[in-house]
Amino acid sequence: MGYSNNVTEFVLLGLTQDPGGRKALFVIFLLIYLVTMVSNLLTVVTVLASLSLGSPMYLFLVYLSLMDAAYSTAISSKLIIDLLCGQTTISFSAFMGQLFLGQLFGGAEIFLLVAMSYDRYVAICKLLHYTTIMNRQVCILLLVVSLAGGFVHSLVQLLFVYSLLFCGPNVIDHFICDMYPLLELACTDTYFLDLTVVANGGAICTVIFICLLISYGVILSSLKTHSQEGRRKALSTCGSHITVVALFFVPCIFMHVRTVSNLSVDKFISVAYTVVTPMLNRLIYTLRNSDMTNAMKKLWCRKLGIDRLRMCHSY
Repeated sequence: MGYSNNVTEFVLLGLTQDPGGRKALFVIFLLIYLVTMVSNLLTVVTVLASLSLGSPMYLFLVYLSLMDAAYSTAISSKLIIDLLCGQTTISFSAFMGQLFLGQLFGGAEIFLLVAMSYDRYVAICKLLHYTTIMNRQVCILLLVVSLAGGFVHSLVQLLFVYSLLFCGPNVIDHFICDMYPLLELACTDTYFLDLTVVANGGAICTVIFICLLISYGVILSSLKTHSQEGRRKALSTCGSHITVVALFFVPCIFMHVRTVSNLSVDKFISVAYTVVTPMLNRLIYTLRNSDMTNAMKKLWCRKLGIDRLRMCHSY
């Protein structure tokens, strides 16, 4: 088991060893994290407070916002603290904790994006039966299945790690707790485990990504029978989904569809899909969705208007 190993902590080399570079990166990643959390919170509050955003698509969007916020907190918070304090060590248990949470929320988001593509398929290709097919029970089931899928994926990864023996080296050239750099430190033969990790992560990502692209291709091809306004709205929504899917899956596929190796570009690609993508998701969905932007404007303008009236009455 993991706790019987000689290694009780790991050393994460981070993104840079330069003190000046760490300060600059601290400011950048702190701003990205704040924008991510604020934008996700605004999305959740807007959808929950707006009666016009009651369709299943926005329920999934709330769930995705919560996933992005949790995923960003699990990854970015440790990175930001390390950049600020210059701390590079992490205990074995904390390493396993971040690995589990990262795999949990990342895996759940993969399955959630599948559920969102199914929702768009039903909404566009089977519009007359949309409310019947995508009823409340089905939506809740899809959300539970996505979280359960992420949990099973994460648990399998964690059980693999606990079967390994770490007897000496504990320096990891990375800024997050990830499987591939960890496997390089194992004192046992990891060939079979390498293939299992590729199948569990990389192959699943690739197959799902291809299936998503095919599903969106079917959706777009069906727009020929829709009105011009319907095509415009569907293209805008699907465009947002496809962009988010590409931003998430392309880096993941590059990172996980290969045997264990540590490339110099890995850390920068990891920054893209663990730190930057959760922020871009909200901006893409908000800026490209007119219903969302209008609801947000109405909600906050109404709130500001009420606050102004209260201030006037107080005088």
